[in-house]
Amino acid sequence: MSLPEILQTPLTVPVVASPMFIASGPKLVAAQCQAGVIGSFPALNARPASQLGDWLDEITESNAAYAAANPDAVVAPFAVNQIVHRSNARLDEDLATIVEHKVPIVITSLGARPDVNEAVHSYGGIVLHDIINNTFAHKAIERGADGLIAVAAGAGGHAGTLSPFPLIQEIREWFDGPLLLSGAIAHGRSILAALAAGADFAYVGSAFLATDEANVVEDYKNMVVDSRADDIVYSSTFTGVHGNYLRGSIEAHGLDADNLPKPTSGPDPLEGGLGDIKAWRDVWGCGQGISSVASRGTVAQTVDRLAAEFNDARDALDRRTGAAALV
Repeated sequence: MSLPEILQTPLTVPVVASPMFIASGPKLVAAQCQAGVIGSFPALNARPASQLGDWLDEITESNAAYAAANPDAVVAPFAVNQIVHRSNARLDEDLATIVEHKVPIVITSLGARPDVNEAVHSYGGIVLHDIINNTFAHKAIERGADGLIAVAAGAGGHAGTLSPFPLIQEIREWFDGPLLLSGAIAHGRSILAALAAGADFAYVGSAFLATDEANVVEDYKNMVVDSRADDIVYSSTFTGVHGNYLRGSIEAHGLDADNLPKPTSGPDPLEGGLGDIKAWRDVWGCGQGISSVASRGTVAQTVDRLAAEFNDARDALDRRTGAAALV
């Protein structure tokens, strides 16, 4: 099966930037698109809801102006993430705005809804649904999603527990449509590995947290640069749904990151917390791949790094496989 036309757009590197709570806004998304990767943001980051349409216009106009001024540049499309979990009281209103603006790619999370898929299909958009196992993958496609985002172990924010290799392999046994891989991907070598494993794109989030354009506080950006994989804590304490968080942001609030309490209420993936400590705002999501993020910089610099690493890894692999073929 060939990719939908919107996903055939030439990219600097085969990356879809994942939507990050708080961090992803118009400035970050436009910079990602203009650097040649597909940018995205959660609809819920636009607050109040009336701001969502303004954000969509801002990104569209910025990309169009950049493309006009740089006719040889790669300008990628963008996506909006919709949380379809019952805790999202804004879903219907946000979906209407997405349909009105004909958002080309919609990423759905925490549930698969045929009515949401049908609404996006009504104007020619496509839906990519994120899943953490093969069972959920089947349900997503059965309910009308066009493609899948396999969220493997190590991904920032809400994440699964499976290794990417069996997860991708099980999905590819029956599904030949668009497939993205998420989970600790912050280096060009890992992007190449995602493609080798059977994905069409890598889904990259945490690598963009330390960029100038990310809408997070300076301490968050600096902690990303200073942290390693061992500094990521997997817990359901803060939202009732397991996710990966920066150890330093947990300990900054006087909590023992190795002995966190169980969730005190049911799943609340959007506005969860522990007392006055709020998920996303105070306890910072991040993936295990951040050891590759060695410095602060712009989105363009980050994409340039990923592309250079990707090309170097591909060339090195070509040399190795070529040499092996001669033996």
